[in-house]
Amino acid sequence: MANKQMGTTPALGWNSWNTFTWDINERLIQDVADKFVTEGYKDAGYEYIVIDDCWSLKERDPEGRLVADPEKFPSGMKALADYIHTKGLKFGMYSCAGTHTCAGYPGSFEHEFKDAETFAGWGVDYLKYDYCFKPRHISGELLYKRMSLALKNCGREILFSACNWGEDNVYQWIRESGAHMYRSTGDIQDNWDSIKKLTVSQLDKECYTGSYCHNDMDMLVVGMYGGSNSDFIGSKIGGCNDIEYKTHFSLWSIMGSPLMIGCDIRNANTATMDILKNQDIIKINQDIECRGAYRIKPEPQWFHGEEVFILVKVLTDGNIAIGFFNLSDSQRELSLQFWDLGLPYASGVSLSMYDCWEHKEIGIFKERYAPVIPAHDCMIVRAKLVK
Repeated sequence: MANKQMGTTPALGWNSWNTFTWDINERLIQDVADKFVTEGYKDAGYEYIVIDDCWSLKERDPEGRLVADPEKFPSGMKALADYIHTKGLKFGMYSCAGTHTCAGYPGSFEHEFKDAETFAGWGVDYLKYDYCFKPRHISGELLYKRMSLALKNCGREILFSACNWGEDNVYQWIRESGAHMYRSTGDIQDNWDSIKKLTVSQLDKECYTGSYCHNDMDMLVVGMYGGSNSDFIGSKIGGCNDIEYKTHFSLWSIMGSPLMIGCDIRNANTATMDILKNQDIIKINQDIECRGAYRIKPEPQWFHGEEVFILVKVLTDGNIAIGFFNLSDSQRELSLQFWDLGLPYASGVSLSMYDCWEHKEIGIFKERYAPVIPAHDCMIVRAKLVK
């Protein structure tokens, strides 16, 4: 990870918002950094610890600089960044393109260069840049380009995470802006309907993600089980089950989204850790060529609809990652005809398949493979071409 150029592959890390929203402090962030090391998240590839909204005072200082809330962060942001860096991790923060953040704290509108300088001085490695309270007659595209220039000239490498929620036809201009990743969706919620909605909204947008500008489908809700300070994000019925979280993680991984953990990893159970640290799935997400995953609709199309599909991601080594997804409420058989992958029967080529969740070889198949997938579940295989 340390030798990789910034933004080459999707970012892996943790963000405070989904679980803690406004209730953040220095000790929490330090504890998360500690857990990243002791529980193996760092070894699995996760590297960014990101503080979201509500970290500052409501007013800038007399020189117009942002000020960390001294009650929440008594040692200051530079000391916190230093602590995270001693763990071999990277430190991320939050601001907004508007006059104020979504929670009403000072935004970076017309303070972009001063704020970028401030973040660099604190040792920030990642900036999430939101889109609330933007003056309505000013181009959002221009504001993201402005902050990008500020970050690229602040004297420190800072990964730029644009977060305009898919507004303003962002797909058409975000790569040129200089952002390393960009939010293409509204906010995720810890429920199955939200995961389905965000997924379907990004199908057939495989051409809008790639190295140095990754399509961010929002932070992960894996392992939250309804636990959030926010009634919007959380759920009174306990969030999702482990099968749904597994499918969520698989979708975000094969579709090339950054993987930013949103649960309280200090209390993560074994099932949550097994999902979040699955190296077979993470390797697909982190494949160096960062190809988008194309969709195949299994036969019979009239029966399955939009909730049942196959995603295929071409990998750097010639292998193929294939995801069989059943977002519907009943068991389905998904039939993959290999000619849809470019492998006609006459080629003499078969696929040797490895199950990335069961971590085992499942055999060699020719012409067709048709697994039965339970409701809300998935299967991810890594397929190798053999003769």
